[in-house]
Amino acid sequence: MLTFVISMVLIRFTMLHLLLAFLSVGHARRNVLIYGAGTTGSQLATALRGHDGIRVVGLIDDSPALQGMSILGLSVHGPEKLDALVRKHDVDRILLAMPSASQARQAAIARKLMERGLDVHSLPSFAQLVGTETLADTLVPVTPGKFLNRPAVIDLHPEAESAYRGKSILVTGAGGSVGSELCRQLLQYQPRKIVMFEVSEHALYQIDKELSGLPEAATIEFVPVLGSVTEYRLVRAVCSQHQIDVILHAAAYKHVPLVEANPLSGIVNNVLGTRTVAEAALYLEVKRFILISTDKAVRPTNVMGASKRLAELVVQDLAQKSENTDFSIVRFGNVLGSSGSVVPLFREQIARGGPITLTHEDVTRYFMTISEAARLVLIAGGMSDNRRDVSGDLFVLDMGQPIKIRDLAERMISAAGCTLKSEDNPNGEIEIVVTGLRPGEKLHEELLIEPGMLITPHEKILRARERSLTSLEVSSALRELRSAVATGNTEAAFEVMETYVEGYAERRVKQVKQAAQG
Repeated sequence: MLTFVISMVLIRFTMLHLLLAFLSVGHARRNVLIYGAGTTGSQLATALRGHDGIRVVGLIDDSPALQGMSILGLSVHGPEKLDALVRKHDVDRILLAMPSASQARQAAIARKLMERGLDVHSLPSFAQLVGTETLADTLVPVTPGKFLNRPAVIDLHPEAESAYRGKSILVTGAGGSVGSELCRQLLQYQPRKIVMFEVSEHALYQIDKELSGLPEAATIEFVPVLGSVTEYRLVRAVCSQHQIDVILHAAAYKHVPLVEANPLSGIVNNVLGTRTVAEAALYLEVKRFILISTDKAVRPTNVMGASKRLAELVVQDLAQKSENTDFSIVRFGNVLGSSGSVVPLFREQIARGGPITLTHEDVTRYFMTISEAARLVLIAGGMSDNRRDVSGDLFVLDMGQPIKIRDLAERMISAAGCTLKSEDNPNGEIEIVVTGLRPGEKLHEELLIEPGMLITPHEKILRARERSLTSLEVSSALRELRSAVATGNTEAAFEVMETYVEGYAERRVKQVKQAAQG
């Protein structure tokens, strides 16, 4: 009993002093409302009772069971009474006292209150105030795989055993979302060496630190290399020095709006960088080269997609010339949870209380998880079997049906414990705002340029057969691109992509028409 009394005294004492720090109390008494009539709200009202500078004029709660009750002589009202109470009592500050609600829900409520011009302060729970509970992010983490419209692909790797065990493997873009996952999943094959090639110092430091300390990595040599894939001498020196057997080329600029705004940088990295690494593989007779590509390369409407399609054509061209290197391409859709993808973006927007920004009501995308993407790349790389394919193998994952992004947004709002604000539910917490398609953005993505695919030993992986350019056409395209880059001629670079990338010219025609109409 004594412990209980002491605890209550400490709680009220702590609450009072916390409020004094929160509230700028002058000589005039400030009228406040408490949002949340549960334990925290009622104790807060008790702590402020009789205070000379603060006057609690009522409590607000979403629960119909509490509305109409009286706590310490203060009525509990529903949210619909808030505006009337603010006007009646000249309230300019709300104390949010609902620590059991998720952070996303608290943020949504706080945002709606601040939109009314009110000053909002959120209080922690009693346990947090007295130090027995850690102040933590209560937003439940979203597991990306739960939003797939198909069963997750779990076992994609047994056939790849001989391709990687005991080998020296180079992973470009090793600090990125897919590149770092490739490094992690390679550990199970126990390669002799993993060379992590990355242009970002911070990203390279992070993945090197993560992998080097793992028990299963004790027998593997890790080599961090800081540099760009466009540096031919460095790439060739690394491949030669470390006697590379396999190259997993994941380095790329992939964010559509950024590459659209910086087209020459995207072309240099995605096209010329791919040529640099693939050419080194051919010259040094690296056993396997696998290019990670994207569905945005299919009839692209943006620079990023066009640059990745050109990268595919470069690899297909070198495959025609190769006698000792197996070149292959792995193409898949959007990766859930990767940097820049909608899942972390939507989660961040939900945590701030919304709104979620959607570019179009009907936009759809193919999705896979990062782990699926890495497994697909590894198993597809292991499928290369010394056939002298005239165009290089292009593997595509059976990704099921595309997902409507609005449906994904609504499911994430529900998963975060919040409600959708809409015409049918104006009192909802998180709103979805349509902003319009971004420059170069497609409404729907495709996985194939030409219909028809061939089966492979794995039921979830298919082999596409698509036309490639002649060696002369690829040489001409690369020569013209290098000239455009050297002179900073963006328009000339666009013309190259219009000439050699199927579907891209149509996008440019539309842009010109829109500019003329504007």
